[in-house]
Amino acid sequence: QVQLVESGGGLVQAGGSLRLSCAASGRTFSSYAMGWFRQAPGKEREFVSTISGLGNTYYADSVKGRFTISRNNAKNTLYLQMNSLKPEDTAVYYCATRRRPGLTVTISDYDFWGQGTQVTVSS
Repeated sequence: QVQLVESGGGLVQAGGSLRLSCAASGRTFSSYAMGWFRQAPGKEREFVSTISGLGNTYYADSVKGRFTISRNNAKNTLYLQMNSLKPEDTAVYYCATRRRPGLTVTISDYDFWGQGTQVTVSS
């Protein structure tokens, strides 16, 4: 059974930083793409960033230059370093993985999801 567990969320002031982690278990993830998504209250879940098994990355325009996605395949862990946080970054952040290696921003292309971690940025 594939499990993804996010951690690292919290309350931070605007301009601050947080580092999210996603611990994966149940299979070897090194060959598969992983991603971060977020969902703000009253809004649809949206793409944040994705990384392939080889380390290729892609970001939403709203976070480009502020967020950095990375992975440690030896530890089966995905990370999201978030800098220069803004109040509009407030959301529940989810990690996800898929059964294929290629990058995608489409929510339905991801097969497994974590339970989410809350990030709140105060102004």
